[in-house]
Amino acid sequence: MQVGIHLGFQNLHGMPDGDFFRRETQLAIEAEAMGFDFAAAVEHHFTDYAACPDPLQLLTYVAAKTSTIKLMPAAVILPWNDPLRVVEKTAMLDHLSNGRVILGMGRGAARREFTGFRTDLADSRERFDEAAPMILAGLETGFVEGVGPHFPQPRVEVRPRPEGWSKERCVMVSMSRSSVEEAAQLGLRTLRFSQGDWAKALPEIDFYRETFAKLHGEPAPPFVISDFVVCFDDEQQVIDYTDKYFAAQFQQVAQHYEFGGEHFRSLPSYSTYVYLGEAAEAAGGPDKAYRDYISGNMIGTPDQLVEKHFARAEMVGDYWIIANFSFGGMPYDDVYRQMRTFAEKVMPRLKESARVAA
Repeated sequence: MQVGIHLGFQNLHGMPDGDFFRRETQLAIEAEAMGFDFAAAVEHHFTDYAACPDPLQLLTYVAAKTSTIKLMPAAVILPWNDPLRVVEKTAMLDHLSNGRVILGMGRGAARREFTGFRTDLADSRERFDEAAPMILAGLETGFVEGVGPHFPQPRVEVRPRPEGWSKERCVMVSMSRSSVEEAAQLGLRTLRFSQGDWAKALPEIDFYRETFAKLHGEPAPPFVISDFVVCFDDEQQVIDYTDKYFAAQFQQVAQHYEFGGEHFRSLPSYSTYVYLGEAAEAAGGPDKAYRDYISGNMIGTPDQLVEKHFARAEMVGDYWIIANFSFGGMPYDDVYRQMRTFAEKVMPRLKESARVAA
């Protein structure tokens, strides 16, 4: 089992952007000393919801400050990025980090970000499906070419040439049936964000595994779960911090993605966001609906988190975890404290359970 840290760059601290960005980035550097396997970073634009416009550039800095931790853009949003540039920047980071990159790819879901990039949310599926094979082929062969309508590309060679790449080093964000099907067809590991009751995700998880095995003649790899984490020894502190910081985080998520927005209803591949909006409305608004959202994420004392892991693994099978400890304006002293608690009291037990199961 691999356990990583996910940097979300949610600036609700009231800090100047530069100070905040440096503090958040430092978490990835400290994560290596704490024993985490990889550091992941989001790509988002234009607001303080998640202010990290280029995870590959960010991770280049992290690579220079570390020596062993793996580096995962989670994810590069393909509809907003030229496939050729994704291959070039990924290859450069991989060389500079001595082969530590795991490339995450996604297609985005926030209408405001698509508008900022002069693209249409409704085209996200087509743009992703065109770009992803170009990137995978480019990383494996060193040549990028494409004849599609969104990213026409004459055949060019990438320098420095990518080395040692295979699909095992790529991950695809998959939050819908069409996305898990695409991930299975491409032969990629899939990444899911915790967004409520995991039982509701089982049909898509099972469909992914069945489709992967059918197409490739082997079991699908363990998928990746990105969790928001609240981890303190004191149960009352867990409750207090969840009510204060997780609630603020969830409200930001709901606003950024426009949960329940009518524009999602005409886009079947974004059905998850319709469901989340309906759940929020039923609960009386995003500021209350987060309590249902809590059940899917890693929130509790160390013992409670281990129990939650066993219950989840029993339901969904093997998985990797990316833990997001910094959100909702939580003070960085507390972010570091819960990171250390998780690393010392939870992570070893998760890894040991995976070894026993194997």
